[in-house]
Amino acid sequence: MFADRAKIYIRSGKGGDGHVSFRRELYVPNGGPDGGDGGDGGDVIFEVDEGLNTLTDYRHKRKYAAQDGQEGGKRNCHGKSGQDIILKVPEGTVIKEAESGRVIGDMSGENLRQIVLKGGKGGIGNQHFATSTMQVPKYAKPGQPAQELEVQLELKTIADVGLVGFPNVGKSTLLSRVTNAQPKIANYHFTTLSPNLGVVDLEDGGFVIADIPGLIEGASNGVGLGLDFLRHIERTRVIIHMVDAASVEGRDPVADIHAINKELHAYNPKIAARPQVIAANKIDAIWDPENDPVEKIRREFEPEGIPVYPISAVSGQGLKELMYAVKHILDTTDDKPVIFEQEFFPEDMFIQENLPYTVEKSAEEDHTYLVEGPRIEKMLGYTNLDSEKGFAFFQRFLKDTGILEDLEKAGIQEGDTVRMYGLTFDYFR
Repeated sequence: MFADRAKIYIRSGKGGDGHVSFRRELYVPNGGPDGGDGGDGGDVIFEVDEGLNTLTDYRHKRKYAAQDGQEGGKRNCHGKSGQDIILKVPEGTVIKEAESGRVIGDMSGENLRQIVLKGGKGGIGNQHFATSTMQVPKYAKPGQPAQELEVQLELKTIADVGLVGFPNVGKSTLLSRVTNAQPKIANYHFTTLSPNLGVVDLEDGGFVIADIPGLIEGASNGVGLGLDFLRHIERTRVIIHMVDAASVEGRDPVADIHAINKELHAYNPKIAARPQVIAANKIDAIWDPENDPVEKIRREFEPEGIPVYPISAVSGQGLKELMYAVKHILDTTDDKPVIFEQEFFPEDMFIQENLPYTVEKSAEEDHTYLVEGPRIEKMLGYTNLDSEKGFAFFQRFLKDTGILEDLEKAGIQEGDTVRMYGLTFDYFR
């Protein structure tokens, strides 16, 4: 069975604890603190591997954990940072928080590598706590805890065009004629048990077409294998709706088109609203030319702006006209790929709302404001500010927690400086 879904548990590494120790050397009877810092925990990273096309690997193993950071040591020795764990997935994989179904990341387009869970920051050793009044600190800071999450992986095929229709209407035959794909073809319902991708090469450019396995009424409610396949047309920009115009199996092609469109609309109205063309297949099997079923299909759907193309996937009749019509629609519509925006930020789960913070004007530097406290420190420990998404989360955190509002109440002006635990920012509205 084609593996396009998997539920897995992921865990980042715990930060190593800071160490408590003191210098013990000959002729240095009262050596100062020399406890080293703990190492950072490893991150959980998802990365696109172009050699993969299913999520099969995640069907057999369900738990993945990055390495914990090592504890700091004596003589200011820094603990070793934990090793990241990199999870390879096929392009088009959407990572969702399992319970809510909200999107954490879409591994497609330019997003080929994403840190989903940050490792805990290592704790600092007792050497950092020595002061003029506390020369023998007997405590160190523990490392930050690991993050853990259950995620749902869903592979949503990346294709320009989706080929849909009831089982046994000739979709696999069409794909084999117009692309380099070699799907299995036989006269059985649900012959196709996985989406087949092929590239259509035309003189003025090509496009990727996906043969979506046969849909049936009730697919949007999970009847048959409907939900397993409907997700694969979520990224397509144009839909080719294929029907058996000759009613070889006694089906009504007009009723079939209405039924499939109803399923598309029930699953996702945005998909149903995308440009659509109808491929009226098996015209070579029409036995009554006086009562042309293609004209009946045209009268029903062309007034709605859905063009109808009579074809024979077996003989190749009408395929060139159909492919060029689809290419024209692609060329004249928005070519922006369908990317699922991030809705769930794992960092939110690990920054406790009740931790305090302070916002105050610096007494030592003009036009400078200090933001400190456990809440800020924890947020910075879990946020990768070097990434675009991490910095976007950081900005949202400042707004949602009221820190920006507190800075304005404290009198901050554009161009003033904000300091947070060694990080420096210029303030702009």
